[in-house]
Amino acid sequence: MSLTLFKKTVWSILILLIAIAAGVFYWLKAIHPFETTDNAYLKAHTSLISPKETGYVKEVLFEDNQKVMPGDLLVVIDDHDFQARVAQAEAQLLSETAHIQTLETGKLTQGAKIRQEAANIAASEADLERAAKDLKRFDNLAEEGAVSTQTRDTAESTHKQAHAQRDKVRSARQEAESQLAALDAQIHETRARIKAAEANLELARIDLANTRITAPMAGIIGNRSVQVGQLIKPGNVLGHLIPAKGLFVEANFKENQIARMRPGQPVEIKIDAYPDQVFEGVMDSFAPASGSEFSLLPPENATGNFTKIVRRVPVKITFPPGADLSQLRPGLSTVIKVKVL
Repeated sequence: MSLTLFKKTVWSILILLIAIAAGVFYWLKAIHPFETTDNAYLKAHTSLISPKETGYVKEVLFEDNQKVMPGDLLVVIDDHDFQARVAQAEAQLLSETAHIQTLETGKLTQGAKIRQEAANIAASEADLERAAKDLKRFDNLAEEGAVSTQTRDTAESTHKQAHAQRDKVRSARQEAESQLAALDAQIHETRARIKAAEANLELARIDLANTRITAPMAGIIGNRSVQVGQLIKPGNVLGHLIPAKGLFVEANFKENQIARMRPGQPVEIKIDAYPDQVFEGVMDSFAPASGSEFSLLPPENATGNFTKIVRRVPVKITFPPGADLSQLRPGLSTVIKVKVL
């Protein structure tokens, strides 16, 4: 009797344990309200301080871990060469401007000359017409014997001279018009050179301005790697500027964790450096691919033996506006708990 009772008790305990295990399994798989990961780190859109021009450093106006505001001067490059280029560009522009003024004056003079030649043509046409009438009249009189042959020949000579003079002033006007067209072409060409000189001057001024490297945004600058007298060029990193705002968390969840995760879900954030504090966050977005797809050498599973590895998907988590994040730093480890129910 006691043996039967013992067996019933054992079976009852086993059934209870199985029920508990099933309940825990169901809770974990079906109604577990959180997804967690400790593969998560604070991030920020760090700005690399880099020069746009090549030159020797004249001044360095920042130290490691210094707070800066937008427009604060950080580094000054020796600008003697750049000032000389600006002066050269200004001189070229002045030269072209003076040249076009000379051409414009010449154009005005040439226009007056053309008008004078037009008046000369009108006068020569009148002289030619009068000489032609005189010649015709003396021809008639000579036929009647009213004037001598010499007088008639004189009228003919006068007519020829008037004709030649008319042709001469016409030719002079054509030459003046050709010179005016040449001046117009030179003016057009000079205007193009003026535009090029203005562009060169603007570029020279931009290059000069770029010798003064300023902070693009507010934040804390660190990892200084520039000294006075150092030769720097585009691409050199002089420091890292961490923005004062815009911290976020990049959490890498396993692919079998993201099915119930959605943008907008609340998040609990614990920072390893501050274990007693809990920060609030919000699910922002998912990466367009798993982290392995962004690596320099993505896995190639089409060759060799295959071992299935659980992929992780980067998830961006943001802090609410107004949150005090002054003590946080990019790169700190975090533990993320996303409320999915």
